[in-house]
Amino acid sequence: MIDPTSVDYDGLIPNNVGLNADPRLRRALESWHPSCLDWWKARGPEGFQANLVYLRTAISVEPEGWAKFGYVKMPEYRWGILLAPAILDRRVPFGAHKGEPAWQEVPGEYRAMLRRLIVVQGDTEPASVEQQRYLGRTAPSLYDLRNLFQVNVEEARHLWAMVYLLQKYFGRDGREEAEDLLRRNSGDQDSPRLLGAFNETTPDWLAFFMFTFFTDRDGKMQLHALAQSGFDPLSRTCRFMLTEEAHHMFVGQSGVGRIIERTCAAMRDAGIDDPTDIARVRAQGVIDLPTLQKRANLHFSLTLDLFGNEISTNAANAFNAGLKGRFLEDQIPDDHLLIGATYTVPRLRDGRIVEEEAPALSALNIRLRDDYVADAASAVERWWNRIIARAGFGYRLSLPHVAFNRRIGEFATIDADPDGNILSAPEWQRRRGAFLPSPDDDAFVASLMQPVTEPGAFASWIAPPRAGIDGKPGDFEYVRLRNG
Repeated sequence: MIDPTSVDYDGLIPNNVGLNADPRLRRALESWHPSCLDWWKARGPEGFQANLVYLRTAISVEPEGWAKFGYVKMPEYRWGILLAPAILDRRVPFGAHKGEPAWQEVPGEYRAMLRRLIVVQGDTEPASVEQQRYLGRTAPSLYDLRNLFQVNVEEARHLWAMVYLLQKYFGRDGREEAEDLLRRNSGDQDSPRLLGAFNETTPDWLAFFMFTFFTDRDGKMQLHALAQSGFDPLSRTCRFMLTEEAHHMFVGQSGVGRIIERTCAAMRDAGIDDPTDIARVRAQGVIDLPTLQKRANLHFSLTLDLFGNEISTNAANAFNAGLKGRFLEDQIPDDHLLIGATYTVPRLRDGRIVEEEAPALSALNIRLRDDYVADAASAVERWWNRIIARAGFGYRLSLPHVAFNRRIGEFATIDADPDGNILSAPEWQRRRGAFLPSPDDDAFVASLMQPVTEPGAFASWIAPPRAGIDGKPGDFEYVRLRNG
């Protein structure tokens, strides 16, 4: 009998899904494995394929003690297929099939819809690896370099998770989709990734930290919604992925927090009382707080587009089918059917932003987006503004209005400032540099991106972490750069 909490490492593909008992599926995945390795070597972390990196690898899916740490070359990392333990007698928790036994096979009438959900989620995983492939060249420390690579290998493992579902449950269509996940490339003109934010560049480490704070937080929300799915293999897959996603967000929120800590310390040392005195702050070799605000504005607004249109028939259909729920669906005190229920939605009416009641089923995208905004805003207060306040400065970082800098949805046709005031096109162009990073801002951040490779050393623009990975000392060699 298969132990659902331990991982079989005897074969090529570590797993807790009993691959040895399914020779057809095992052969299909083993045949896809070389293509995945080719993709990793061609589009994964550039210049570090032969180096030993101190990474964690899943050895169990139990909540505690599920990972071990050790040195490994990234192409030899044991990517695997890991599902959270099954819940006995699990039922579809929402939608028209609420209360029915959760599906172990794909319901025929929902096959296309379910495949699309899996493909879109799967496409984001390799995309972020591709976006971040050159960052290793300018890492501010070996600690941060290792964190980048940990995020990268886990995103690749999440790709494996989605490919397993496609290969096992969707036959030839699934195999073709699995190949397409490797064919598309972030930012490629002919075969871009499916979602716009995953075709943006990640040019520097500030962008990486903002991405992992904001965009991986969207990943958290989407995985939570899919973890509620009545299709049990998808639910179990996403429940385990959430244990890894938490680290990705930690990298972002602690990374920006450490930048803020270093900036505040440099301002105190230089006797700078005004954080908006950008020239003086930058002269200390640190990133000024207004530039951090502009980058937050950018990444937050790009991430909001990932939630799609405010009113969505597709979201309603996926909920009604029992395939994709809401954030923390099992903790919402309603009937989980939403027939006749309404939800407040901001709309653009006669050149003004107003709030209207809409059918709750059609407003599921915005409900998930609202949950995301609340989660991100809380984290900004807890992680970033608290550091600034403790340092004695009155500056405060905030999230812009949901109408700001949008390309998808209700507000894609207007220009709005971070407070939600609608601007004319000329006014937007005149003031844009006050809201979003200017070329000069980006050039300054780029000038700081010089690699620091001595164990225990950190770039001048970022503070060391409070604690090391896996309890290691401050001068631990997280990446061995001379072992290649």
